[in-house]
Amino acid sequence: MSKEIIKKTSLLNKEELLEKDRQYVWHHMSPHNPNPMIPVSGKGSWITDIDGNRYLDGMSGLWCVNVGYGREEIAEAAAEQMKTLAYFPMTQSSVPAIKLAEKLNDWLGGGYRIFYSNSGSDANEVAFKIARQYHHQNGEPSRYKFISRHRAYHGNSMGALSATGQAHRKVKYEPLSTGFQHVAPPYCYRCPFGQTYGSCQLECAKTYEDVINWEGAETVAGIILEPVITGGGVIVPPPEYVTAVRNICDKYGVLMIVDEVICGFGRSGKKFGHQNFGVKPDIVTMAKGLTSAYSPLSATAVRSELYDVFMKPGNDSHFRHVNTFGGNPASCAIALKNLEIIEREGLIERAALLGAKLRNKVNVLLQHCHVGDIRSFGFIVGIEMVEDKQSKTPASADKVQTIITECKKRGLIVGKNGDTVPGFNNIITLSPPFTTTDEDLDFIANTLIEAFSLL
Repeated sequence: MSKEIIKKTSLLNKEELLEKDRQYVWHHMSPHNPNPMIPVSGKGSWITDIDGNRYLDGMSGLWCVNVGYGREEIAEAAAEQMKTLAYFPMTQSSVPAIKLAEKLNDWLGGGYRIFYSNSGSDANEVAFKIARQYHHQNGEPSRYKFISRHRAYHGNSMGALSATGQAHRKVKYEPLSTGFQHVAPPYCYRCPFGQTYGSCQLECAKTYEDVINWEGAETVAGIILEPVITGGGVIVPPPEYVTAVRNICDKYGVLMIVDEVICGFGRSGKKFGHQNFGVKPDIVTMAKGLTSAYSPLSATAVRSELYDVFMKPGNDSHFRHVNTFGGNPASCAIALKNLEIIEREGLIERAALLGAKLRNKVNVLLQHCHVGDIRSFGFIVGIEMVEDKQSKTPASADKVQTIITECKKRGLIVGKNGDTVPGFNNIITLSPPFTTTDEDLDFIANTLIEAFSLL
């Protein structure tokens, strides 16, 4: 940590801040925490807390700080835009919003209209509303249902939470929105169909067709899926799976919504995760790495042919949805600079390389008695912990917490699939910034190996 930051930090009264935190702040996704870590600075893949302790952020915050911390040129881009036009609603437009929509089309391969929002949850809510209205105006008003997957996460708002297939997150919030069905995930390590990949019939994809028929194809508006289930346990599908689902959607006139909130913007080793499987979605939702979390912004990309239906005459034919801060000019300027950095520094290719190297370094943990499986997708790694390899019984919460705690003691922040499916919150997750160095990779792997040696 620099002398300037140390000087600034020394002016802060930690105990006074913690007391105010206890009195005023409600923390996300956790029981009452009387002593939270207070980060005060970040550079590259590392953050520094108020006590001067440094940590490698192995989760990029919440899967989002793709280009790393401390990018001054991003801050400068935001400041310049704020000086000229800090805000105007997207009922009209702005120069950064127009340029960003063009850039996103370029990254997606063209043919999309961009609707801006604040967050991944917002982007998915927009996708659901667009899909329902599209079918209604296309002469099929009975299509209102969506099919998602168990273990998947699509957001916290009521519609997005309805799509989410994580029972623990729904406790005490139900009943939620109607019209959401779920199918089994493509989870080869714990195949819901009792099959083994290579000798199976890809039942995990075929189940979509079954549910569409059981529900009545005339009632199904769309399916939503991440290319890889990330927060639900880094569940990587067989290579043919996403294409098979696309074909089923085409067969039944069902829209394919791909949630790229985590997998997008280089995280998968491609611009977007679905590009690893050669499909073109009808709707793509995105957030997080869009700005590398330097400012809130999300987007819902909709195929131009779908957008054309919203141009029909009529008082209620347009998309009647507004988001106060969606498409904020400063956020769009930040996103443009973020994407410029990713392209200029070759960070998509770097993420693919880092992911392969990290996977190779942690593969040794497969020999550990409490590691059942290791899965990776681009620069994402999931380590599934078990009580023993034979039964595959999910590891206890204490064992999982031991790994997280011991890593943090040694200066590494890792994640887990917390508050997902009761009894199955047993996967350690890694999603470091693309600024991670080879030396950092060694630190991550060695720290994990050391932590597991204590079990």
